[in-house]
Amino acid sequence: MCVEIDDVVAPAKRLGRVLCVASIVLSALASGAAAEEQVVCHYTYGGETRQFSVAPTDSAYSVDSIAIGSYFRFRVVFQNRPADLAAIKVYTYADRDEGAVLIHQATYPYPPAMGTKGAYGFSGLHFVYEPVRDGELQYWCEWSSGQYPGKYSGRSSRREERK
Repeated sequence: MCVEIDDVVAPAKRLGRVLCVASIVLSALASGAAAEEQVVCHYTYGGETRQFSVAPTDSAYSVDSIAIGSYFRFRVVFQNRPADLAAIKVYTYADRDEGAVLIHQATYPYPPAMGTKGAYGFSGLHFVYEPVRDGELQYWCEWSSGQYPGKYSGRSSRREERK
């Protein structure tokens, strides 16, 4: 049996094009998944529950806190690189006239342990109390690779947060 060279080359070219397109699609999906990494935190204060998401940052110093009520400030730093600094850190401050005072801090490894994910994400449910006014802030954080409402970049001004 004789086989024409064109009968062999044409299918090989088609296969090469298919593999090239598949490689581009897989590469785009992989980079898109990494770009959507985020931490979603849920908090309850004064009978109101809200959530916001935090994208990775290259520098913890670029992340500001958000106001919760008139007394708490809440800051979530999600740093996924460099590897030796990669972590998820949650800070709660008392917003006093003299300035913010750290009253609670929690640190979690990056990526968070997924095997222990329960009803309250990787962080578990936390209760933080105002040292002066007896208010209670509850929060918990979970890992997500999709979009959530209330995206928080950590860069808004205090005036905008208090509206």
